[in-house]
Amino acid sequence: MALAKYRRGDSGMNYWPGFVDALSTLILSIIFILTVFVVVQFVLQQEISGKDTALQRLNAQIAQLTELLSMETNSKGDLEQQMAQLRASLATAEADRDKYRGIAEGSGAGLSAAQGKASDLASQLEGEKKVSARALAQVEILNQQIAAFRRQLAALEAALDASEKKDKESQTQIANLGQRLNLALAQRVEELKSYRSDFFGRLRQIIGNRPDIRIVGDRFVLQSELLFDTGKADLKPEALPEIDKIAAAMVEIGAKIPADIPWVLRVDGHTDVRPISGTAGPYKTNWDLSAARAIAVVKYLATKGIAPQHLLAAGFGEFQPLDTGTTEEAYRRNRRIEFKLTER
Repeated sequence: MALAKYRRGDSGMNYWPGFVDALSTLILSIIFILTVFVVVQFVLQQEISGKDTALQRLNAQIAQLTELLSMETNSKGDLEQQMAQLRASLATAEADRDKYRGIAEGSGAGLSAAQGKASDLASQLEGEKKVSARALAQVEILNQQIAAFRRQLAALEAALDASEKKDKESQTQIANLGQRLNLALAQRVEELKSYRSDFFGRLRQIIGNRPDIRIVGDRFVLQSELLFDTGKADLKPEALPEIDKIAAAMVEIGAKIPADIPWVLRVDGHTDVRPISGTAGPYKTNWDLSAARAIAVVKYLATKGIAPQHLLAAGFGEFQPLDTGTTEEAYRRNRRIEFKLTER
């Protein structure tokens, strides 16, 4: 409500819609970048999920083939044991046949009985040979099936190796993508740092060594008393030349910054911890006052050639003091306007 009253009382141009548009563009750009990154992550995760399913299916098939191979191997062992028994029976039958043939040749009385016994043994021998031939055929079929199972198992293992290799390649691609994104962001930050250094260097040359205007870390700090009267958010006429110097330095540096670097000059308003006295004014809290002062500076900078999409106003009230003391000097240091060239 206090800001709305301030706008109605402002007879100059209203730059608030431009500021809102700039902030909306910033938010949409961030959302777009995050959306692209999330989509890429989702697609890669889907591909990895599909590979995991294929790996599970291949492992199940390998387990099934291994079980069948074990069963066929056991069956082959049983048949080989039966063949050994048949061979033993065949050898016994042949020995009996030879025995009775010898008996028949040595004794004419038992010739007829021996011949009958030899005929029975010959028939039994033929039956044993047929059983042995069938067993050999079954063993051959089992050998062929085992060979086929082994070929299929080798093919599945090759497919599994290929799938695992592709899965590793996908993981590598994800890692490389993250590294490339981080590298690109780091490069942008480093480029912006160089322009920020040029901006602060230019301001030092313009303003000189004034105790009431200083650089603290990555911020350019002006005391509020230089720009505003107590409890007010209207720029004092004598403050405009100082703001003009800042605007001139920013226009000069902004023209050198590449278009693909999303930069913004952030203007932060701060107050001391003491509450605003009285209730008649438009500002009910220090937060309201600090935000209104930041907006007033941003509006004036926009009139000096700085594009509104590169300006941002923020009010911090009394919640980020430079000095936590309770002396008048501590209060004075906390009442300030800060300028920071940062990434949008």
